[in-house]
Amino acid sequence: MEDTQIIELYFARSEDAIAQTANKYGGYLRMIAGSILPGREDRDECVQDTYLRTWETIPPQRPQYFRAWLGCLVRTISISRWRALHAVKRGGGEYALSLEELGECVPASDDTAGVVDRVTLSAVLDRFLAARRPIDRRIFLQRYWYFRPVKQIARDCGVAEGSVKASLHRSRSVLRRMLEEEGIAL
Repeated sequence: MEDTQIIELYFARSEDAIAQTANKYGGYLRMIAGSILPGREDRDECVQDTYLRTWETIPPQRPQYFRAWLGCLVRTISISRWRALHAVKRGGGEYALSLEELGECVPASDDTAGVVDRVTLSAVLDRFLAARRPIDRRIFLQRYWYFRPVKQIARDCGVAEGSVKASLHRSRSVLRRMLEEEGIAL
């Protein structure tokens, strides 16, 4: 079923909308949640929460890119769950390590200036990703969107771990420079 048809089911308040969403995107959503949360129960609960939030949000929203919209939603829900699970004990894991690496060049949005810079940051990230070579863009997204371990990225991309680390380092340097040129406080 096409995304527009699924969205129309949500607008018609048909419960089949959730079934069609799960049928088409369930695996994709579980993969994103699973890259952040190691436990199957937590992952599955986040996917279910994504379906619920989608039901509550559509209408009035009408996502233009439904797959990407769902991906962002499950990612946000999964990150919130991860934070709640690790509030007392700050553990390791790829999520924490990835954020620590990216924290070198992406500003925190806790302050007012960070919130104001969010739109500019989004535009800079779009330009940054568009300017990267396809392999570097894939490596960057695998690490910082899907929170994949360097070893897995290397295996999936057919390159050495050192090449992945070097690509990530170069990408962070370029991103940091672009953000500084835009006047975004780091």
